[in-house]
Amino acid sequence: MSNEALLVERDEHIETWTINLPEKRNPISDEEVVRALVGAVDRVNRDRDVRAVVLTGAGSAFSAGGDVKKMADRQGIFGGHPHQVRDGYRYGIQQIPLAFHGCEVPVVAAVNGPAVGAGCDLALMCDLRVAADTAWFAESFVKLGIIPGDGGAWLLPRVVGPARAAEMALTGDRIDAQTALEWGLVNQVVPAAELMDAALALARRIAVNPPHSVRMGKKLLRESGHQTLASHLEMSAAMQALAHHAPDHTEAMAAFLGKREANYTGE
Repeated sequence: MSNEALLVERDEHIETWTINLPEKRNPISDEEVVRALVGAVDRVNRDRDVRAVVLTGAGSAFSAGGDVKKMADRQGIFGGHPHQVRDGYRYGIQQIPLAFHGCEVPVVAAVNGPAVGAGCDLALMCDLRVAADTAWFAESFVKLGIIPGDGGAWLLPRVVGPARAAEMALTGDRIDAQTALEWGLVNQVVPAAELMDAALALARRIAVNPPHSVRMGKKLLRESGHQTLASHLEMSAAMQALAHHAPDHTEAMAAFLGKREANYTGE
């Protein structure tokens, strides 16, 4: 499952994905990283045994976003005529937010260091975020004379609200982990040495629940952003009918009434 760009580890029902380009501070604009992340999402969507994912970066950074050297040299997705750059984004880095938006498995970002530009947006693509106290965030595209080409202007207001999003995107200034917590960008801030333990603990709190309920619950949360109440209720009714007939629902009810721990199979 692992490759050079993305290390994948499995511990029971939880996977840990580590972007593994520490010497470049884990950029996500290279084709190998795009392919690895999109492929990992597609795989866990099909694997009912995976109930949660923790995403982090190797080395001192979570992700530096785009490869600035390649940007300066106009290589990779940054090279060619305007129509070629457009396609480079569409069929390159923009595949990551599309994949994460369609990921059925909850993803916890363990932000171990700077999350810059598209790296900040990668954290926003996750469902939950735990930050080391040494981490910081910057929606810093404007500092390079560009705009959030990977969906950041769509993601950021949905997490921190329009006013904070405007402040981050239009100044490009960084915010520290504590400010990120106060603004609602992260769920927890912990000492750096405790980061992975805290992120995995949060993932386990998700993974103990019936997988079908978690996956459908996540889908409802994602779809609610653009649905009317009536359409959302209609979707909820259909999913609830599926949930009521799942074997794990029967097990959940038996465990609740029997005052015992449940044993979910994912069925």
